[in-house]
Amino acid sequence: MEQGKQTELEQVIKSEYGNTAGLVIMKDGETLYESYFNDCSAESRIHIFSVTKSILSLLIGIAIDRGAIQSVDQKVLDFFPEYEIEEGEKSIQKITIRHLLTMTAPFKFEEEPYVEYFTSEDWAAFALKLLGGKGAVGEFRYRPIVGPDILSSILERAAGVSVLAFAKKHLFLPLGITVDRNITFKSQEEQFAFYEATTINGWVADQMGTNAAGWGLTLSPMDMAKIGQLYLTKGVWKEKQIISPQWLIDSITEHSRWQEMNLAYGYLWWLVDEDCHAAMGDGGNVIYINTKKNLVVASTALFVQDAKDRITFIKEHIEPFVSETV
Repeated sequence: MEQGKQTELEQVIKSEYGNTAGLVIMKDGETLYESYFNDCSAESRIHIFSVTKSILSLLIGIAIDRGAIQSVDQKVLDFFPEYEIEEGEKSIQKITIRHLLTMTAPFKFEEEPYVEYFTSEDWAAFALKLLGGKGAVGEFRYRPIVGPDILSSILERAAGVSVLAFAKKHLFLPLGITVDRNITFKSQEEQFAFYEATTINGWVADQMGTNAAGWGLTLSPMDMAKIGQLYLTKGVWKEKQIISPQWLIDSITEHSRWQEMNLAYGYLWWLVDEDCHAAMGDGGNVIYINTKKNLVVASTALFVQDAKDRITFIKEHIEPFVSETV
């Protein structure tokens, strides 16, 4: 990227998106721009919040490719034979992996019970007890925290290893991504400190060792850019097929829609428009993929409340620069 364009872009970042930790822009598989802010570096690892969901989507796809999971239409309760169905509890028997991936599974709450969730030892079991209820199966309800962990437990039971171990073997190591260890919290203070940390490398897990599905993973923007690049290479990395092209297509195909925000949803991926798809996390963490322009933008950000929208930033300030540069 030309120096003048780079300076102009960084002025926008510092003035309007001041919590940015790192930014990577890749075009046609080449890195056009990589820079870090707020005393961060390429070695920094940032909590990417809900971007974690989209990584889990890839892992579910890999598990299906490998035959550990039959399909997205497999019933959730197939993986929990010990679950005791209460009298009159019919909806839970209909819920499939697809419903969890598309945020169309009903739960027995209107507002997520965060305190009870975080203080429970087994997050997946806690979520499973709240699955079902009177809501209609198939109706979009975005559940960012309580709910996705059921997918983590399904993956563990199907693969016979932890989510992190599965991810290391089949996704992270092939892509050259290092995620060191499970992270557990002894107190609320530790958890809040983690949100602001830049040097903790790992994936949050509950007291049972099950990795969180809706949050909790730390990555660098280059790590995230590699994930995005998989979508542009049809799942191939260094001549190795990491994940099937069909799963990638399915995961960024509209399966549900958040009517309130008029946002289409795939398999734990947001569909921005016909050509653009994104994994989005609180604070401004994002993996943005433009399949038409062969473009990937990955941004990590330090957590702040009500962070400015990064999709607007990318469309207004990055895509024009890229078009002028190439």
